Amino acid sequence: MQNSNTKNYLIAFIMVCSLFFLWGFAISMLDGLNRKFQVVLGISRSASAWVQVCTFGAYFIMALPAGYFMKKYGYKKGILAGLLLYGIGAILVYPALSFSENTKLAWTLFLVSLFVLACGLAMLETAANPYSTVLGSPESADFRINLAQSFNGLGVITGPLVAGLVLFSKPNETLEEGLFSIQMPYLVVGVLVLLVFLLFTFTDLPEIQEESPNATSSVADLKKPHFRAGVLAQFFNVGAQACVWGFFINYVVETYGWQDQKASYYLSMGMVVFMLGRFISTFILKKVAANKLLGLYGLIIVILLLSLSFKLGMVSLGALILFFFFQSITFPTIFSLAIKDMGSSTKIASSYVIMGIVGGAVFPPIMGKIADNFGI
Repeated sequence: MQNSNTKNYLIAFIMVCSLFFLWGFAISMLDGLNRKFQVVLGISRSASAWVQVCTFGAYFIMALPAGYFMKKYGYKKGILAGLLLYGIGAILVYPALSFSENTKLAWTLFLVSLFVLACGLAMLETAANPYSTVLGSPESADFRINLAQSFNGLGVITGPLVAGLVLFSKPNETLEEGLFSIQMPYLVVGVLVLLVFLLFTFTDLPEIQEESPNATSSVADLKKPHFRAGVLAQFFNVGAQACVWGFFINYVVETYGWQDQKASYYLSMGMVVFMLGRFISTFILKKVAANKLLGLYGLIIVILLLSLSFKLGMVSLGALILFFFFQSITFPTIFSLAIKDMGSSTKIASSYVIMGIVGGAVFPPIMGKIADNFGI
């Protein structure tokens, strides 16, 4: 019986890892879109940050309903709902950007499509993150979520590569060509995600009960200091990530005078470092306590980002690339530490931590406004 459970957990864990890849791609695609819409539609950096506002704002709005949905219907149905919204939102990008004669309408409809897609991402993250922590022994929860998030690292590499190969392949393109280069990747991804939806539909996944099925979430659980600290930490963490990732191409183009495509490839290099950071740090976590490694990495991140302010040429670019390594495990580690020992409140607690992702909607417009007025 134990071997059967172990096998079921392994299959479920492998499938959940595929979800981490899918939303990694979706999030990293945003970083090319900021610059793309600035060029194609001639909008400001603060206006292009609405890409992040709609995406991470959807997490804030959707996370709590997603938690209650899963508490009632389980992890599998939460995953299916997330995949469905993701696929529909991605496919809606195609008709949204077909209004090339009315760019304001096209921009608005694109943001609506992106919001629908991001609601799906919020459902997936609210389900998959805690699900990966409970598919096995509690002692290895930090290891499992970081291993699963390593596949998220594989996904984030593909976003900038697609941006370089497709979004920025033609420097002097027409408006219609520019919009079409955005439509096609999302159409392909939308179809792929709906196929994954069908795969999950016909696969039996173990439904884990953290406590008795009739247990109710405790208000006392949600007042635990480590949980509240986790929500706040995630707010600032994702805010920092969205700013650095979202304006990376702007920084490189404006600081070093490179073309958008070359800058996009360097962003992809940063994502490779991010993925390596995930895999390497995941195994370091088997030897070092998660909270201690997180604290050390956080301190190094602050030092690296401060060095950019001194304009040290290629040294600053190197520091920016290194940022990706040390930021690689902040999200999953904060997440697993925040929901640890939450018992029957795990699904709801997970929702609140996911709501902390709204930092990614709050800070990019502020950074964009500063960049518009004072430079990147």
